[in-house]
Amino acid sequence: MVFIHLAEGFEEVEALTAVDVLRRAGVDAKTVSVTGNKMVTGTHGIPVEADLLFEEADYGSCEMIVLPGGLPGATNLGSHAGLTDQIKAFAAAGKKVAAICAAPMVLSQCGILEGKEATIYPGMEEELAGAKATGANVTVCGNIITGKGPALAMEFALALTEALKGKEVREEVAGGLLFD
Repeated sequence: MVFIHLAEGFEEVEALTAVDVLRRAGVDAKTVSVTGNKMVTGTHGIPVEADLLFEEADYGSCEMIVLPGGLPGATNLGSHAGLTDQIKAFAAAGKKVAAICAAPMVLSQCGILEGKEATIYPGMEEELAGAKATGANVTVCGNIITGKGPALAMEFALALTEALKGKEVREEVAGGLLFD
């Protein structure tokens, strides 16, 4: 199972592309609200009903935490103590953690990017304290996957697919989506 986290002001295209692509790949992907309400509004005013509240999510059955970006969405994710505790625990256990756009700053704040390569929305590289900013569209460094921004949501979601299901499934899903 994969949990894609939603906070007020999340980047809709990043969150929903990840859910869509992962589900096409046969991954049990669930949206998790950290707001206390299932209805969460994205940065562009689009309301989305999450599958679960953070308090209902079983992180023992989760194999990947995903953080969409957007502002103030990423900031709101980073201020949720329960989520940041889970991110730290996942990283310590070698479990997969992924973030795109502004959200890699949350991983940095959790101290899990130290000495690793990562990418973030252009102009936010200073938020990657301790990490080497690659500037790549998507960077995979061990168990950590980071993406650059909204236009790259599909490439990011396919990288998540490959990390979970392998290159063959990634290529199959990408082909069905007409993604080169």
